[in-house]
Amino acid sequence: MSELNSDTVVQTPGHAEPSFSTKIIWRTFWILSIITVVELALAILYYKTDFLPKHFLNGVFVIGTLAKAFFIIAEFMHLGHELKNLVLSLAMPALLFVWFIIAFLWDGNSFKNLRNDYDRHHLEQSKTKVPEAKKPGAAD
Repeated sequence: MSELNSDTVVQTPGHAEPSFSTKIIWRTFWILSIITVVELALAILYYKTDFLPKHFLNGVFVIGTLAKAFFIIAEFMHLGHELKNLVLSLAMPALLFVWFIIAFLWDGNSFKNLRNDYDRHHLEQSKTKVPEAKKPGAAD
């Protein structure tokens, strides 16, 4: 009788149960824990000592978050073992959606700034003082 590996399905009369190894899950758990602890340590050090520029740390946090997202998607959504074309067909629309959100936020902010700078009515309204309202029933 041959040994069972992690991908073997145990056949018993009536039903089939997959046998699996928890080694990969524990490896992913430790990788995610290490990345989280490093991010937390950097945040605490920044808060206490101000030792690195904030923008650099933001970049480190974004990279750490993307690495954690990769491991979660690869292991728990089982895309790490799929064909490259399937992974790309799921990843490319997600990346385009992120680009879509960034582009619209950028464009909306640009429109807001241009409207505030060049709209004469908006500029005049922002400089006029509003008279103080009288209380209802107050004597004139």
